[in-house]
Amino acid sequence: MIQRFDVGPRMSELAVHNGVAYLAGQVPEDASQDITGQTRQVLEAIDALLAQAGTDKTRILRAQIFLADIADFPGMNQAWDAWVAAGHTPPRATVQAPLAKPEWKVEIVVTAAV
Repeated sequence: MIQRFDVGPRMSELAVHNGVAYLAGQVPEDASQDITGQTRQVLEAIDALLAQAGTDKTRILRAQIFLADIADFPGMNQAWDAWVAAGHTPPRATVQAPLAKPEWKVEIVVTAAV
């Protein structure tokens, strides 16, 4: 069985299958903030989606981080390091990539055990 959450006409924000939660790429609501603020927003959205699936950030299996500008890496890490659970740091990749909206600085995709 596949459970889908926040289903829209183009995509779902979250799908759960066989004890694994797959999140869509999360982007900031308020793109006027700097990279640290945008990252905090994205991480809060991830927390909320993981809670919907009955899991949390300690069970993240992997994270993929997309930055519009790799020069924002330190600012993104500032928010990430404050958020990630000590002893539960997941495998992670961070790359520079053009994002769908020019005002977005970060998009994060996570997969987590339920």
